[in-house]
Amino acid sequence: MIAVACFSFGCSKSNSSKNNFISPPATYTPPTVASTFNKGADISWVTQMEASGYKFYDASGNQQDLFVLMKSLGFNSIRLRAWVNPVGGWCNTADVVAKAIRAKNAGMKIDIDFHYSDTWADPGHQTPPAAWASLDFADLTNALSTYTTGVLDTLAMNGVTPDWAQVGNEVDDGILWPDGLASSNMANFAALELAGYNAIKAASPSTKVIVHVSNGFDNSLFEYLFDGLKNNGGKWDIIGMSLYPSTTDYTTLDAQCLANINALIARYSTPVMIVEVGMEADQPTITRSFLTDIIKKVNSVANAQGLGVFYWEPEAYNWQNYGLGAFDNTGKPTAALDAFK
Repeated sequence: MIAVACFSFGCSKSNSSKNNFISPPATYTPPTVASTFNKGADISWVTQMEASGYKFYDASGNQQDLFVLMKSLGFNSIRLRAWVNPVGGWCNTADVVAKAIRAKNAGMKIDIDFHYSDTWADPGHQTPPAAWASLDFADLTNALSTYTTGVLDTLAMNGVTPDWAQVGNEVDDGILWPDGLASSNMANFAALELAGYNAIKAASPSTKVIVHVSNGFDNSLFEYLFDGLKNNGGKWDIIGMSLYPSTTDYTTLDAQCLANINALIARYSTPVMIVEVGMEADQPTITRSFLTDIIKKVNSVANAQGLGVFYWEPEAYNWQNYGLGAFDNTGKPTAALDAFK
């Protein structure tokens, strides 16, 4: 019996060494998307970061121009915010044009995001430019139109034709408050939005106009705003949305976002593009899973009506306390951006 037991244990040990072989980690495979799918990034901070001494590197530590680096990572589109008269000049017309030229030279498509403000415009802030603050509504509408035309004409003079332009940024309750506060006067907001739409089309007929709302999972928000625009003469070519889930709820919000995209396309017969996403920079693997999932979902929309996904300021590292970038503390892209390859 002892001999048999020893023989048995000997066989068991031999088999165990084979059964316990540790397989190498599975190789990550980026999502397969249509050739027309837009894989984008808003990197509007780039010139300000460069002026502050920041540099950007590939995975091997080679310093690269950020636009060239983004192209090598699989991105084909760049989004740039436009401010009217910002402090310091960052994101003013000259700065936007300089970045747009670099994007064009890198072979990228371009989205110009008109904030119609001297600073950040979002669901909580839609402050008119200081130079427009005392204008009556007619003159305010004209100022919006004239400014929009001026930016696009300046881009054209420098050989840049944007693929897209946004009339406002996260316009959940309109733009240019209080005149364009949608909850108080939807007709005013629609008139301002239409002025932007018409100015873009007159200056650059091929440019598609985006109206951009936050919280892409919130169907009621989108139907409220786009019904309001539609019923008051507003126009748009593409519905834009933001999506910033957490590491624990992204699967739920991604599913709700896809359902919202399909509902909006059915309701308004216009395509949808996610123009902002982001997640914690210190969770690159989870962020990659989120990006993989949302890219697959947007690409799955019937008839190629899910146009693309843009990451918001992935290059921001150790910068202005922003924690949702996708570069590490040494200026290299993290694994999160593998989803765009």
